Amino acid sequence: MDKFKNKDCIFCKIVAGEIPAEKIYEDDDLFAFLDITPINAGHTLLIPKKHYENIFEMDDEILKKISIKLRDLGTSVKGAMKAGGLNIGMNNSPVAGQVVPHAHFHLIPRYLKDGHKHWEGRKYKEGEITKVAGEIRGKVR
Repeated sequence: MDKFKNKDCIFCKIVAGEIPAEKIYEDDDLFAFLDITPINAGHTLLIPKKHYENIFEMDDEILKKISIKLRDLGTSVKGAMKAGGLNIGMNNSPVAGQVVPHAHFHLIPRYLKDGHKHWEGRKYKEGEITKVAGEIRGKVR
């Protein structure tokens, strides 16, 4: 068993060729393929080949490489699908909507009237924004 592969992970099985996928891009470290339940046609997933559960486990070099490939692949997806825009997103942990426990980024072509809505924000309560900012600043490395 490859030390970088999780034997129970569906994305590791896709990278290994054990499960078919519509491959869009591949290099030594990264793999991109079409999502089988797309938000819109062209919805692409970009993953590291090495099994990381989420962004918090990924090493700096892979994160750098993924950032550049997200830009380049995003340009390709947006252009090929003649989209008006593109969402790039990542869910980390089941509570945040992560369904497959292998780090992956979504590239979702967007259109003016595609019917999909952005999440709604809320206003901070009085004094809450200062408290929250302080808590986050205290954890920044």
